[in-house]
Amino acid sequence: MKPSELPRRAGVGFKPEHFSAINDATQPIGFFEVHAENYMGAGGPPHAQLGKLRQDYALSIHGVGLSIGSMQPLDKEHLARLKIVCDRYEPESFSEHLAWSSHDTAFLNDLLPLPYTEATLAQVCAHIDEVQTLLGRQMLLENPATYLLFEESTIEETDFLAEVARRTGCGLLLDVNNVFVAATNHHLDPRAYLKCFPVQWVREIHLSGHSETIDDAGAPLLIDSHDTPVKDPVWELYEELISRTGPIASLVEWDNDVPEWPILRAEAEAADAILERAAALRAA
Repeated sequence: MKPSELPRRAGVGFKPEHFSAINDATQPIGFFEVHAENYMGAGGPPHAQLGKLRQDYALSIHGVGLSIGSMQPLDKEHLARLKIVCDRYEPESFSEHLAWSSHDTAFLNDLLPLPYTEATLAQVCAHIDEVQTLLGRQMLLENPATYLLFEESTIEETDFLAEVARRTGCGLLLDVNNVFVAATNHHLDPRAYLKCFPVQWVREIHLSGHSETIDDAGAPLLIDSHDTPVKDPVWELYEELISRTGPIASLVEWDNDVPEWPILRAEAEAADAILERAAALRAA
């Protein structure tokens, strides 16, 4: 099974509107990430642009539609399309979410949470085994941003993720913004969560912005909206984490209200600066 091997630098999610600016000169970007589902067609401008980028940069492919957490079988046609994309571009990394998004023949345009029980643990592991066997590569599993908790959960999320990684050999994708969003929504301590996180399995980190609203009870509710710069509390958590772990490939996600290329590049450069400081301290 081919392991995930992204460079330990900052990357960004590729957006087609940035292609010309990116292509004008070599960019200070460690890697680009794309959503697999956007490249499941046979050809056209998306593949022409990604093919050009792939010649010069490392690539991470991030899935949003496998429904790894579903209690139903994985969609074989979707899996087959995913394999074609991964075989075509040979990415350094492939990742998916600890979530479900389908029921029967219906696909829900959201990443929904699941209870952490022995039954869901066994199902998630079986699905990951199926994906990794078909793709012939390691998959990374991302911790979710959540807005509710299940009473039937019997396993802590960090323990659930650690056990999935132990049983399947998958890696983990640690989304620091998701940690902050979920901890705030559930009145928990994000630093305590990160101290319990099985960082030995982490092969990639995600950073993104979030928005704030008010729930029905009048309490703050954070939404993992990917439509703003990374917020200061998330940068602080990230720098504390990297000071413990050393440099890890880190992606800035900005999927909505996408800014001009220099603004997104500056976010990646801020992450790179943190990675470089951590590397220098370890070398001292």
